[in-house]
Amino acid sequence: MQYMQSRIWLEEPEPDNPFAARVSYCHGYDVYGEMLGRASWADMIHLLFRGEAPSPSARAALDILSVALANPGPREPSVHAAMCGGVGGSVAAASLMAALAVGAGSLGGAREVALAMEVWRACGKDLEAWRARWANPPSQAPSVWASPAHPVGFDPHGMSTSTPVRQTLTQLAALEASSRAAWLLDHLPEIERAAGHPLALTGVAAAALGDLGFSPEAGEMMFLLLRLPGAAAHALEQGGFGHKRFPFYEIDLEPSSESQAG
Repeated sequence: MQYMQSRIWLEEPEPDNPFAARVSYCHGYDVYGEMLGRASWADMIHLLFRGEAPSPSARAALDILSVALANPGPREPSVHAAMCGGVGGSVAAASLMAALAVGAGSLGGAREVALAMEVWRACGKDLEAWRARWANPPSQAPSVWASPAHPVGFDPHGMSTSTPVRQTLTQLAALEASSRAAWLLDHLPEIERAAGHPLALTGVAAAALGDLGFSPEAGEMMFLLLRLPGAAAHALEQGGFGHKRFPFYEIDLEPSSESQAG
């Protein structure tokens, strides 16, 4: 008989039903016998991804990040995609898959977070290394993802740091003076000048997830996961409103002066 291999999870079956678990251990912790009723959502997530219980500051950072990312808002493309599924009568899974697909890329999506975490891994808290990397970006290996056309973790459309980005970074920086988030806040004007763009929430998430010890691959997963609540809630809301109240994007169909001149 072949057994499933996992360093994360161990189950002991019920004596009368081999398909049901009597006890489930996550990295050695009895999930239903010890953790249930005592551990928080952040405790469980940290344990699953990192293999150990979080410190108080790590738990607080996960809570802050979870609130900040829970709902990107109806103007954000991944949430709007879920809303389209909801108003169109799609099943719940289809709306969430739409949000995951649209929110997965390198322009404000989870892939951008992973790439920003790779920059942190390569450059650390060395501003000159960041400048050098932006001046001569490393070549990207062949991938399904297009190469980003802007410094990852920064807003290509913004003129200044948005209030929610600054508020989130400030809360995270206050947890640990030696953290990436604290260094980023201390050097924010210089970094934004060097990047030519203001910091984005993807950049804040990359710093926080790096502080938590997540790999870029795990950070990419976490970013996708943490933004699903808002997509789900807006999909349900739009399904109740119906298509006549759906906020479609406005499209300008008037010919431009350039097209008329041609």
